[in-house]
Amino acid sequence: MKKYKIAITTGDKKGIGKELVIKALDYLKLSLDDVLIIGEKLDLAYDFIEIDEKDNGTFCYKTLEKASSLAQQGIIKGIVTSPVSKEELHKSGYIYNGQTEILEKLLAKENQKAQMLFIADSLRVMLLTRHLPLKEVYLTVDDVVFKVEILNKFLIEKCKIEKPLIAFCAFNPHAGENGILGREEIEILNPAVEILNSKGINVLKPVSADALFAKVGKDYLGGKKVRYDAILACYHDQGLCPVKALAMQKAINTTIGLDVVRTSPSSGTAYDIAGKNIANPESMIEAVKLAVSLS
Repeated sequence: MKKYKIAITTGDKKGIGKELVIKALDYLKLSLDDVLIIGEKLDLAYDFIEIDEKDNGTFCYKTLEKASSLAQQGIIKGIVTSPVSKEELHKSGYIYNGQTEILEKLLAKENQKAQMLFIADSLRVMLLTRHLPLKEVYLTVDDVVFKVEILNKFLIEKCKIEKPLIAFCAFNPHAGENGILGREEIEILNPAVEILNSKGINVLKPVSADALFAKVGKDYLGGKKVRYDAILACYHDQGLCPVKALAMQKAINTTIGLDVVRTSPSSGTAYDIAGKNIANPESMIEAVKLAVSLS
């Protein structure tokens, strides 16, 4: 089988994935030798692998399974995933919190853990925890060190940043106010930063997330390069609310920490507009471009 730069999945059968793929590839006009489509057959000239499965959730899982298998064989270098529904996966017996977790299960080697990094131009935000109820968000010093080492390696090797500067959102409001509003900064985050700094990784001490993103947003909306090479968010909405407010259509969900880079648009399945040909493809265009550049 010939080799490709990236594979693109068509995503949920009932969603906007197919439309996004068609619009993105029509716009980008990539070489036919660079792209393989996996999932449903589309009216495009690119090579495709059709997944013959009627059940929607099983179909979504099998497209990821096929993409992962091809990546392990060296047939593709990167993966772009169209949106899928967690509910549809769960209905079909695939109990995962998202495609990131599925890809980790299918692709991770010993000691590898997938991490979720959102990229929009010079803005990069990594989530230290992902799809969890807020009451279950929990970090340890070892967790933070392990995940930031993965991020630092990605910034150096893939983004070609010689000495990355990483900012850190505090866990608690006002960075805990010296323990008055919580002790996570004192007991977990600051000790992790000290260990990372001792390893030569340039992570700043955690500061209040609202103050941090106010500075970052001023740069980003002003058209300047964001002053930090990446930002750490302790939980899902702490990172994604500002990212989507600043750059909804440019923000790309990027899976790092595995041997294969995966990107995905920031949009969901959008069942309400599926089939109407009105879905905005900008985020998918950016996801494809990023996957090609990183692969």
